[in-house]
Amino acid sequence: MSFFLQAVRMTLRDWRAGELRFLLLALAIAVSALSSVSFFIDRIQAGIRDEAAHLLGADMVIVSDREFDSVWLNQAKKYGLARAETRIFPTMVLSGKGGETVAKLVSLKAVSENYPLRGAVRIAGEENDPGKKAATIPGAGTVWADPELLREAGIRPDDRVRIGNGFFRVTQRIVTEPDRGISFIHFAPRIMMSLLDLEKTGLVQPASRVSYRLLLAGNEKDIERYRKWAEERIKAVSIKGMRIETLEMDRPEMKTTLTRARQFLSLAGLLTAMLASVAIVLGARRFVSRHLDACAILRCLGLTQRQITLMYLTEFFLLGLAGCLIGILAGYLGHLVLLGVLERYLPQQMAAAGWKTVVKCLLIGLSLLLGFALPPIQHLRRVSFVRVIRRETDFASVSKAALYLPGLIVFAGLLFWLTGDVRLGVWILGGFAGLVAVMALLARGALKIAGLARKKLPFPGWRFSLASLERKPVVTVVQIIALATGLMCVLLLTAVKNDLIGAWQRAVPADAPNRFIVNILPGQKETVEKRLVQAGLGQPGLYPMVRGRLIEINGKSVDKKDYDNERAKRLVDREFNLSYMPELPPQNTVVEGSWFGKRRGEASLEERLAKTLGVKTGDKLTFDVIGNRIEVTVTSLRKLDWSSARVNFFVIVSPDGMEEMPQTWITAVFLPPGQTGVATELSREFPNLTVVDIGHIVAQVRTMLDRVTLAVEFLFLFTLASGILVLYAALTGTQEERMHEASVLRTLGATRLQLRRTQRVELVFIGSMAGLLSATGAELAGWMLAVRVFELEWAFSPAVWGYGLAGGIVCALAGAWLGLRKVLNTPPVQSLRSLQ
Repeated sequence: MSFFLQAVRMTLRDWRAGELRFLLLALAIAVSALSSVSFFIDRIQAGIRDEAAHLLGADMVIVSDREFDSVWLNQAKKYGLARAETRIFPTMVLSGKGGETVAKLVSLKAVSENYPLRGAVRIAGEENDPGKKAATIPGAGTVWADPELLREAGIRPDDRVRIGNGFFRVTQRIVTEPDRGISFIHFAPRIMMSLLDLEKTGLVQPASRVSYRLLLAGNEKDIERYRKWAEERIKAVSIKGMRIETLEMDRPEMKTTLTRARQFLSLAGLLTAMLASVAIVLGARRFVSRHLDACAILRCLGLTQRQITLMYLTEFFLLGLAGCLIGILAGYLGHLVLLGVLERYLPQQMAAAGWKTVVKCLLIGLSLLLGFALPPIQHLRRVSFVRVIRRETDFASVSKAALYLPGLIVFAGLLFWLTGDVRLGVWILGGFAGLVAVMALLARGALKIAGLARKKLPFPGWRFSLASLERKPVVTVVQIIALATGLMCVLLLTAVKNDLIGAWQRAVPADAPNRFIVNILPGQKETVEKRLVQAGLGQPGLYPMVRGRLIEINGKSVDKKDYDNERAKRLVDREFNLSYMPELPPQNTVVEGSWFGKRRGEASLEERLAKTLGVKTGDKLTFDVIGNRIEVTVTSLRKLDWSSARVNFFVIVSPDGMEEMPQTWITAVFLPPGQTGVATELSREFPNLTVVDIGHIVAQVRTMLDRVTLAVEFLFLFTLASGILVLYAALTGTQEERMHEASVLRTLGATRLQLRRTQRVELVFIGSMAGLLSATGAELAGWMLAVRVFELEWAFSPAVWGYGLAGGIVCALAGAWLGLRKVLNTPPVQSLRSLQ
């Protein structure tokens, strides 16, 4: 208790003397940035997840080829889950006036009350009406229809159409439908009716192929409980034709966007944590440099090393607790301000901030402070009695890398915990460590070159400045690295950040295809292509599509009984859409093997499909194409960018031997709002064509991208504040040494003008080196994140080096003005006495 009281007294004394203010400020800003990011990330990720769930119309969907019995409904009721049901199947709709009947293939969707559970159907009465959220489902005897169907069939609002045995009045146009998807089963125009009216049509018979869907929504815990129960029941009862749909597993067009959203948000948290650690290291080092004399006196008064360690650990703990509480409060208020600013851009439903975030931020702040304060404390306990007489300061020993290993381990663990993204954390940590090591080597090399060139410089002041830097190489290198680290993160958060986000936005451009044109016959290919070019839509990419069933893998017959995975069973039980082409299509990346060579019968598979079916490069596959056996060898696996909304194929075969197979062609084009009539004209000229509007899917992807982009940009402001703190700490970290040196030189007769010029040369050298290193590090970090983590295209920007060089010099000179102007305006004797 006596040591605790003494630690409290030391804390209060150091506070009154101003010794703890910088470290408290560093910790408070670091924790406020961390907590702001953490609060916001936790809430925005929950909100994004809720909005993403709108694309399923629920939190989870059970799909079956038979009607759900009461067991499924009762279990959902037991867990307190909201539920709705839909039936989806293709059928024909008949319309016409004056004795002329028009028949159109449609995808009929019958929905129950409460549909959808997440999101909303938007409907409109007029052609160009942006629409409004539907408050209910279609009323009895009425249907809603896609605008394309109304245009192509000449149907007007309030017209009656025949579906099966029933007649229904068309009352609304469907503008958007949350769970539409871009699967080929949804490519026919939509007709939506009430589930209660389905029996009236007489279309559902015992042998009908209907997709039954049970939509469920509730809290995450109950949804997870139901999912586990459903998986066990499907496996125990061996229910065929039933699967569980989740957003990431069954909506590939959204998976990439969601993954990148989490990665970008995690990046903000990672950089903030990294900068917080650098600021704490610099602040702790400054604290130690000011307490070496006090520790030497305590050793003379009889305190042991263990007692000194306990007292300073207690002082740091009290400081850390205060700093964390201040930071968490400021961070919470800051994230509320951020939510207010971004209110119109954020998801409508935002989760409440939880106490777990508070505990997490408190533990992170204390762990960072104590983890990185331990090395300086270890140095304090080893201060010699002799320092009372001989007051040398060994800064190199304070900065020994081995002593920071516990802090680095804590730092790595906290990063993974904070972001939940191990892959991103490994890349950031590994890249940061590598960049710091390279920076240290380059900085040391620059000092040696400057030392060799010093004697040839014409100005004595320059020679003296470089000699001063050369006399303390460790301190100079540490300062260059610290300044470069802060500048690197600032550049990464400003100039390079725009390149990163720009690359992400280019992955889903504004002119991304919004129409698929399918079922183009070989004889129509050139004409359709010509019509699209004449409409000013550019040169469309048309791809052949051959229907084939996988029958053998490595000579062994394929049977769905051989697979436990439901998706694998569905894949081997249906036909594949095969395609052939000599060149790798856009938005495709070979991740294993190589693209087609000179051999015949090669195939490239989508990597997720290959994993599901247990296929690897070198395996031989056999497809049945209308009685023709097509044998191919898997020579490559591809990664597809589903968010691009372009034509993608799971299986691409080398062209040889495929041109003569029965085939149709498919393309994807972007139709601006004023040219939607092009699709109608094509359908009239070629009745066999199916034109599918996927504009709502692309719009949903872009809306999510825009919201996350805004969130990331605002989160980077908090991280930028931490970067500025690191810059300040780096520039003022050697303030005492520079003040002491300047006072000695003034005592020996140096003028203020000479000192100012000398310091400027030193700081310009440090700032230039730090600026160039920071720009190089920022560009390399941007490339690494873009290519290795976010899987985006990257282009280096030469302007970043200009920003880095200018920023380094300006920051260094600003630090000189802030840190040394007082000593230059103070008499040497008074300045030296203040340092005793």
